[in-house]
Amino acid sequence: YMPYAFTITEVQASVTTAPTDATLIVDIHEAGTTIMATNKLDILTTATLDDGTATVSDTTIAADAKLEFEIDQIGSTVAGAGLKVTIIGTRT
Repeated sequence: YMPYAFTITEVQASVTTAPTDATLIVDIHEAGTTIMATNKLDILTTATLDDGTATVSDTTIAADAKLEFEIDQIGSTVAGAGLKVTIIGTRT
């Protein structure tokens, strides 16, 4: 839950163990609805940082809003592990 209202300017993701044979995909939801545009947080195979193409369509997060991180895909042969998601922005 967000402790205060927040305007998102950027989102980033990284993993400790890189996924192999498939991309790791993360979607962020506020109150059950995605805040991401068409590009979600994608960590490509053998990479440990997201590919930098994620865009947020709903940048205004209300105070006490419930944020959920949904892992849509984890990799294939080796699952990505040690996921960290950073939400960058300003308190409003």
